[in-house]
Formats: sequence, C-alpha cells, structure tokens
Amino acid sequence: MKRFSLLFVGVLFLMPATASAAAFEFSGWIPYWREDKGVADALAHIDQLHEINPFGYIVQPDGTLQDAMGIADEPWKTLIATAKQKKIRVIPTVMWCDPDNMHRILSNQKSRIKLADDITALVKREGFDGIDIDFECKRAEDKVYFSTFLKGLYQRMGNKWVMCTIESRTPLDSRYLSTPPKDASLYANDFVEINKYCDRVRFMTYDQQTIDQKIGAAADAKDQVYAPVADVAWVEKAIKMAAQSIKKNKIVIGVATYGYEWDVTAYADGYSSYDLLWSFNPGYATPIAQTLGITPGRTYSGELGFSYIPTTTTSSVMGNQFVNYSSYAPAGTPSADLVSAGALAYAKQNNSNATFRVAVWSDAQAIKQKVDLARRLGVRGVAAFKIDGGEDPAFWSVFK
Repeated sequence: MKRFSLLFVGVLFLMPATASAAAFEFSGWIPYWREDKGVADALAHIDQLHEINPFGYIVQPDGTLQDAMGIADEPWKTLIATAKQKKIRVIPTVMWCDPDNMHRILSNQKSRIKLADDITALVKREGFDGIDIDFECKRAEDKVYFSTFLKGLYQRMGNKWVMCTIESRTPLDSRYLSTPPKDASLYANDFVEINKYCDRVRFMTYDQQTIDQKIGAAADAKDQVYAPVADVAWVEKAIKMAAQSIKKNKIVIGVATYGYEWDVTAYADGYSSYDLLWSFNPGYATPIAQTLGITPGRTYSGELGFSYIPTTTTSSVMGNQFVNYSSYAPAGTPSADLVSAGALAYAKQNNSNATFRVAVWSDAQAIKQKVDLARRLGVRGVAAFKIDGGEDPAFWSVFK
C-alpha cells in the first residue's frame, strides 16, 4: 500500500547518499494544447521519467471536471499504455484558477465533498496512479478550506497518490527592500497541512519575474538587466523556506523549459522597468538572435538570453530603427549584451531613457543548475513544465 511504502522511502533519506540518489525522481507536465508534440516527446524519452503528468483536467465554475485532453483518445491512449507497461506513474493534473468559484465551492461542505468524490472516482475509473492538484489563484481566506479539501481527498484516495502543485514562497527580506506590508505573510497554502496530505509537493519555482527585489537591486547596482524565469539563487531560497515545514523527501523542484520576452526601459538613475510581453519556447528566440548576428549569452540569473531592438512593436522584423545603443556599450561587451549595456550607458550619459527588448529563457544548462540544486538540497526530484517538444534540444541530456 502507498502509505506504508512512503514510510520506507522516508528511511532511505537517512541512509548514505548512494541510497538516496536512487530515489531521485524526474517527472513532467504534458500540456493538452501541444498534445501531439508533447506526447511524442515524452514517448521518445519515457525511460528517463519516473512519472508523467497529463495536463489536464479543468475545474469548471459549477465544480465539475472538464477533460481538456480527451484522455481516452490518441495520443494519450498510447502514452498511458506505454507508461503503465514500464511501471511509470500516470498522474494527471486538475487545474483551477477561479478565486470566486473556488471560494464558493471549497467553503461549502457539500460541494467540497462532491469535488473530492468526483476526483477520486475519476482516478479509480481511469486507473490512474493518483492525481495532481494544481489549484492556483486561491485567497488567503480559503487556506483552511483548501486544507480541509486535501484532507478529505487524501482519505478517499486510499493507495492512490495525492500530489500538490503549489506556488513557491520568497523570504520577506528578499521580497521587500523596505518594511513588508502587514498582510505580506498571509498565504493561501498551509505548508504544515499540505505536508500531511500530499505525497509529493511540487513547487512552481519559475515565473520569478520581479518577486526577489534583493537580487534585482544587486543586479541594478551592477548595471545588469535582470528579468529571470527562475534564478537558481532564488529557487534555493524558496526551497529552503519550504523545507522548514515540508519533508524534503516530498519536495519536488519545478523547472521551466520556456522563456520570456520583455520590453525594458533603462533610466538615467540606473533603474530599469520591465514590461512582460509574452512567454516563448527557445525555438522562437534563437532565429531572432541568428538574424541579428547575436550569440546568446549567460544572463545575471544564469539563464540564456540577449537584448535587441525591434523595428516595430512586434518582433517580425528586426533591426535598429532608432538610436544605435550598441555604440554606447563598453568595449568588449558580448553581442548578447550590446544593446542592453549600450542603452544603460546612453540613458546615463544623456540624462534620458532607453527602451529595448530582452529575451531570456531556461536552457539545458539553467535546468541542470536546478537538478544539481535538488540533489544538493536532498529533495525528492525535479518536474519540468513543460514537456512539449519545444524545450532546448539539449534538455534531455540533463533531465535523466
């Protein structure tokens, strides 16, 4: 039974490193909106995974479950059959980001129980190994209701797994450079209760953006653009904070396989503002760099990226329409940083501002940093968001 096997696994983490290393797990979410490429990608590397997470089911406003994947159809049917044959866990994700209806359903005992019953019935009917609960956008006032829901679900699931995918927390002294607001430590997730009722706790240690103001300020002081998907230094802070309440042998570090593009404005005082445009797979950014003759470089966050100036508000045509910021960059500046370094210098020299684009993404080396961190911290493993055929081609060389 699952409950007893978890106790045994916990003992492994008290044994020498060689024993715990064998328990390290790799998993990943496969999104329904790229199911063909994602499933093909997962099948090609199925022996490198301990678990797959079809993504997924969506809770509707009335509390019912929508199968956004068509899980009984191809290509999922072949993937699930292959995973079961190889004894790889199949644990789909139930997504929800609807704070008003989430409050209404979870705060009502009858509707809360029904949701737990429906999820349990789904898992047992389809023969899944468990379920991954990804309820985002929750309010702090619903913390107790969510914990109660997890408790009920855990009790109903028996020997099936209950996974929880939750938001990471940043220490307050990193989130704020001044006195934190009074509600800064009010959270929608109760880590202590989640530790009780989740067999794995996977942290969304990505989409960092500007939440770690301490690292951001340090980057500004060094005239560095800082627009991370996930800086390994921030991830380490978040996981160490989580480990104060959640057992390490349950913690899984989420790693991104995508990137962001930003509009960045540099000002004369050294401050830069960032406006997020969109997320992308690496295959979007690398052709832009090639067109412009730029070699992407390692960013302040340890990820891959480069700066440039588009000729229009879209990035369909590249070039230098306005000021040639590159000419202001210090001698020897790498091509990836020519525009950003030049724009910062231009803004200061002319007591003005300069706007440019920055593309930053999580490549294989950045992902390896998180894998190495997970091993060093002694947590259970890593989970990729997302497996969809669009990740760095070298991804699978480190994700194994």
